[in-house]
Amino acid sequence: MAKKEKEVKTNAMRILDRMKITYTHQSYECAEFVDGMETARKLGLPFEKVYKTLVTVGSDKQHYVFVLPIESELDLKKAAKAAGVKSIAMIPVKELTNLTGYVRGGCTAIGMKKQFPTILSDKAQSLSDIYVSGGKIGCQMNLSPDDLLRASGGRYGDILVS
Repeated sequence: MAKKEKEVKTNAMRILDRMKITYTHQSYECAEFVDGMETARKLGLPFEKVYKTLVTVGSDKQHYVFVLPIESELDLKKAAKAAGVKSIAMIPVKELTNLTGYVRGGCTAIGMKKQFPTILSDKAQSLSDIYVSGGKIGCQMNLSPDDLLRASGGRYGDILVS
């Protein structure tokens, strides 16, 4: 009898398991991350339900995490207002792994090295479920927006370019 292959869980999945939050996950072959739309195409997921995670730094030198639809753009003025700071800027990609523990394309708001204030686009409130990175390239998790906020300590906000 062949050995059953052990399911590989990411840190984000282990946190969801500990919190007893229901989720599913999908994996796909990915040699190099392109973007969220390519991920959605590979998995056959509806673009409006696939969300990306962006990490920023505020004028107060604190870091903020924003989760938004893959086809949308973060409005830096709205993001700053939602975070309660004067301004927000994207962090350089080269700083992402040291800061969060995740790589570009595998970054999720759940289980970063340090818990940063997290704001999920208020567009997600109308959806029963969304897809976010599972904590590594080639892995997507599906869960309710409210559960994502519960696991990340986040809240909803108006953060998108209109």
